[in-house]
Amino acid sequence: MLALAASALFVLIWSTGFIVTRAVVPHGAPELILAIRLTLTTLLLGGAALCARQAFPRGRRLALHLGAGAMLHGVYLTVSWWAVNNGMPAGIMSLLGATQPLMVAVASVALLGERLPTRAWGGLAIAIAGVACVLLPAITRSGAGSISLIPAVAGIVAVIGMTGGTLIQRGAIAGDPILMSGAVQNFGGALVATVATLIVGQWYWDNDPILWMGLGWSVLGLSAAGLSLLVWLVRHQGPSAMSMLLLLVPPLAAIEAWLLFGERLGPVQLIGFALALGGVLLARSRGKPRAEVVEPA
Repeated sequence: MLALAASALFVLIWSTGFIVTRAVVPHGAPELILAIRLTLTTLLLGGAALCARQAFPRGRRLALHLGAGAMLHGVYLTVSWWAVNNGMPAGIMSLLGATQPLMVAVASVALLGERLPTRAWGGLAIAIAGVACVLLPAITRSGAGSISLIPAVAGIVAVIGMTGGTLIQRGAIAGDPILMSGAVQNFGGALVATVATLIVGQWYWDNDPILWMGLGWSVLGLSAAGLSLLVWLVRHQGPSAMSMLLLLVPPLAAIEAWLLFGERLGPVQLIGFALALGGVLLARSRGKPRAEVVEPA
């Protein structure tokens, strides 16, 4: 019963990642919000790591953590938030994030020489077809619910950035303590978001209560509670069970976006949603290479 409740709570919390984005970006510059969010998360997790007496890395390990965080939190979140701010529906962005393990698997083949079984290639093909079914109708139509080509490309670039950070995570730093890793990697992401803020030069912040509530939920709900539940579930149920839970996140995010913001998916897009998640499920079923990774929210 406890495991079931924890699983349901985790999926509910994790599904709000891009819902929060959709809610707060009208009230502040996305890059600025992220810079503040990641900095606060760094301080929160850093303080927890110090209390737990977790040693912080130095030298090459520090560089690896910062690099992973720059890509996993900085590039992924900054670019995906920009995409959502420029018309990418929150549910579709969440779906793109769910395909990241497949991109990790393909990158592992190309860069690390790993081999994929036939079912993984089949799942990849199905997932790509599903994503195309979701994106293409929204790109080709005009008016409400449409997506311009640039935000769609940005969403894919964001997932590529997350894939690069994940590959670093799977290396020498994979076994490092979670609180310390989270603190240093969020700091790497904060550096990217800060640089993006300086480059874009937007400092818009209207002090709306929704903005402050979204920021607080991002730090305490997603980063603190969500991350803690993730670690507990992985340790008690294993990474494979956690991977299955993550497939529930995009449909729930799409439902929340429909209820809160009126985002709708057409019949072809709903079929594509099912195909994409089914392809991910097939590719991640038994016999695939290890690629159980959780996207940042």
